[in-house]
Amino acid sequence: MKLNKITMAIAAGAVALSATVAQADVKPAVVYDKAGKFDKSFNEAVFNGIKRFTADTGINVREVEPTNEAQVEQGHKKLAKRGNSPIVGVGFSQANAVSAAAQAYPDTKFTLIDMVVPEANVQSVVFRTQEGSFLVGALAAMKSESNTIGFIGGMDIPLIAVFGCGYEQGAKYINADIKILSSYIGSTGAAFANPSKGGEIARSQFESNADIIYAAAGTSGVGVIQVAADMGKLAIGVDSNQNYLQPGSVLTSMVKRVGEVAYQSFVAAQNGTWEAGFVSMGLAEGGVDWSLDEHNRALVTADMEAKVNAIKASIMAGDIAVHDYMSDNTCNY
Repeated sequence: MKLNKITMAIAAGAVALSATVAQADVKPAVVYDKAGKFDKSFNEAVFNGIKRFTADTGINVREVEPTNEAQVEQGHKKLAKRGNSPIVGVGFSQANAVSAAAQAYPDTKFTLIDMVVPEANVQSVVFRTQEGSFLVGALAAMKSESNTIGFIGGMDIPLIAVFGCGYEQGAKYINADIKILSSYIGSTGAAFANPSKGGEIARSQFESNADIIYAAAGTSGVGVIQVAADMGKLAIGVDSNQNYLQPGSVLTSMVKRVGEVAYQSFVAAQNGTWEAGFVSMGLAEGGVDWSLDEHNRALVTADMEAKVNAIKASIMAGDIAVHDYMSDNTCNY
């Protein structure tokens, strides 16, 4: 399955929305990850996409916020039983739940973010986060004064190691001798919802000479950003644009446009163009990027900006090959 750039999809969606009356009726829904829709990161990015869909169409999206694993599958099945479709599942941990619900309700459309489920009624959307992480790693290496930077992942799994590996590769593209400290918060899903632990690990890395830390850790990353501000250091946000959380202390954010995936899933269902299958989103498709706005503008020089954008263009052109940790679980740079 091929997918045009997100920006092209937005334009197509905007034209189609003008003819809403002639479109198919949809009853969209979402099942958030257990961190909740106000996690200031992954889930909140989806929530923002949903808010925009409702604002554009007047169609409300039914939301489920589970607090345990059992409620995830229950949520998907209850929504499908009520006739909701498409149903967006937020996060890799929902793969089994989506698979079970898709089998039980084969006429319901499901869109799963961050994992692949090979059911005929599931659209599986994954992101080449190594590409966006390469960019923020390169920027971190340009900005670092101590020649030491850090990475803090949430759950210690390959999906999160992809962020760290891309970050390391980007940093070493700029400075082969830079030192990178790497830590994970835990081995279960709770690792994404522990800002205190994230802050504790960040403090340890800063005290070990790191001056910039990239956190790919959901809500736990908010603790990293807070400690960076408290200690006069810098953090790099993830998923949502988190530059605003501590202006002047967030060097940039590696944005992952999961909200756009939810938005376009609902629009495609309206237009009759929704398709099941596998979709991969990277820099070329507008799925990931780095963020520059009024909150971090003073931290990024014009030369740094130009260099990061030149690297971005080279990745998109295929001149820089960014290693995907998921392909062989190695990261040797």
